[in-house]
Amino acid sequence: MLKNITRVRVRYKDTDAMGIAYYANYLIWFEVGRTEWMRALGPSYSELEQSGLFLPVIKVSCQYKAPARYDDELTVITWIESLRGVRVAFNYEIHRDEQLIARGNTEHAFVNEKGRPIVLRKKNPFLWKKLLQALEDSPADK
Repeated sequence: MLKNITRVRVRYKDTDAMGIAYYANYLIWFEVGRTEWMRALGPSYSELEQSGLFLPVIKVSCQYKAPARYDDELTVITWIESLRGVRVAFNYEIHRDEQLIARGNTEHAFVNEKGRPIVLRKKNPFLWKKLLQALEDSPADK
C-alpha cells in the first residue's frame, strides 16, 4: 500500500459567502485522508487508541494552489513521508478533477494516554514494521 486515495465532497457548510471552501477545511480533509490511509494499512486509529497509542499533530503545513468550491468532488492522496523513533509524517495532495489545488503535510508524535512520547519500535513493533514498509514503498517527493 503506497498511497491512499479518498474522495470528499465540499459541503455548503464548508464554504464562505462566495462559495469557496474555508482554508481550515483542507486540514480536515488531510485528516480524512490520513485516517483512511491508516485504516487501509491497519490497524485503524480507533484500534490504536484502544491500545493506548495516540498520534497528535505537532506540525502542519498547507500550500493552497486553487480554491475548492461548494459541491466540488475532491480527491485526497495520502502517503507517509518519514518515520523516526517517536514521530511520523504524512504528505497530502488534494485534487479537483486533474488539477492540484492543495499540497501539505502533517507531523505526529507517538504518545501514550498521558501525552508522553513513546518509541513505537518498542511499544508496537508490528506497526513499526508496517509503517517502515509503507515508507520504503512511498513515492519519491514531487
